[in-house]
Amino acid sequence: MPNIHAIQAELRASKIDGWLFYDHHHRDPIANRILGLAEDGMTTRRWFYFIPSRGEPRKLVHRIEPGVLDSLAGRKQMYSGWQELHKGLGKLLSGSRRVAMQYSPDNDIPYIGLVDAGTVELVRKLHKKVVTSADLVQKFEAAWTSEQLVSHLEAGKVIDQVRQEAFEYAATRLRESQPITEYELQQWILEKFRANGLVTAEPPIAAVQPNNGNPHYEPTARTSQPIRAGDLLLLDIWAKFTRPGSVYYDITWTGYLGERVPAAYTKIFRIVRDARDRAIQFVAESIARGRAIHGWEVDQAARQVIRKAGYEKNFVHRTGHSIGREVHGNGANMDGLETRDKRKIIAHTCFSIEPGIYLPEFGIRSEVNVYVGERDARVTGAIQREIPALLA
Repeated sequence: MPNIHAIQAELRASKIDGWLFYDHHHRDPIANRILGLAEDGMTTRRWFYFIPSRGEPRKLVHRIEPGVLDSLAGRKQMYSGWQELHKGLGKLLSGSRRVAMQYSPDNDIPYIGLVDAGTVELVRKLHKKVVTSADLVQKFEAAWTSEQLVSHLEAGKVIDQVRQEAFEYAATRLRESQPITEYELQQWILEKFRANGLVTAEPPIAAVQPNNGNPHYEPTARTSQPIRAGDLLLLDIWAKFTRPGSVYYDITWTGYLGERVPAAYTKIFRIVRDARDRAIQFVAESIARGRAIHGWEVDQAARQVIRKAGYEKNFVHRTGHSIGREVHGNGANMDGLETRDKRKIIAHTCFSIEPGIYLPEFGIRSEVNVYVGERDARVTGAIQREIPALLA
């Protein structure tokens, strides 16, 4: 059940008259999670749930599916035809002017822009000003409970161990002259996940050069490349526990399958590492001082280091993303490139910091997770300092 009183207090503080939730065929998973609805419930007809800044919530549901919102508090209206829906929606929103929805102006935050344009137009025709729910979503969906933080830390211990073992496994295969591919190493990691009660929506990345120059390279059984001595191996690994409510842990490390790491790899890694550490420092110092910061500022802190080193054009993605029950969560992203994320970083949220430099010959990324408390921010797992020589 949603905390109606807490939501209403936040609405009043934000000078928003109400929050309108809407779904059809599970288009909006955010609505389902915040409202505590079953993710597999039948929603073949449109429903609306309005939480006003004051007073009792209101529901609008189709007569074919009249019980879809019965688990929620509030008065229920029903409709059948589209004319009745339009009239009922006007009644649902009566007394309000500024209405929050899962809408993002200019689609700046695609994770939030889940309501279709036609529904936004319909609400506007009722003389309502539609505003983004981005900050509300961050507070009531992206902020973690203490139990979720524990699940993240526990998953992190397992994943950090799997990462270390994956490097050792690849090195052992090469020492024993047994062939191994990126795809085979990926599948080995997935088997370790299953053995430890971890799950992931998408499989991890195991990539050698030049594939590690593609930030979202996907090894497959058909296209995978052999892993050989002298390769730079990048592992991007993310997972969470299978138990309900668990949140992800997401890291990227690189290792060299040789006795001595080439200078070219060391040079790029150290630039990436310094950019990562500068962003971590910026967040930690700002939070400790009680200074409000935004996602784009963290991106800027990391990007300035890479820009100064002359590799700005080779850092082609944002510095980090929100982490939650989905690996790409719904809180503030560390982004001033792909979007300008103006959301404040708030307490009890977690995000990645993962700058990278991607060259035609190879790519290097270093990723950690940062959790923000009330007055502190910390990296939640191991931090890579240098590229290990795995065959030394």
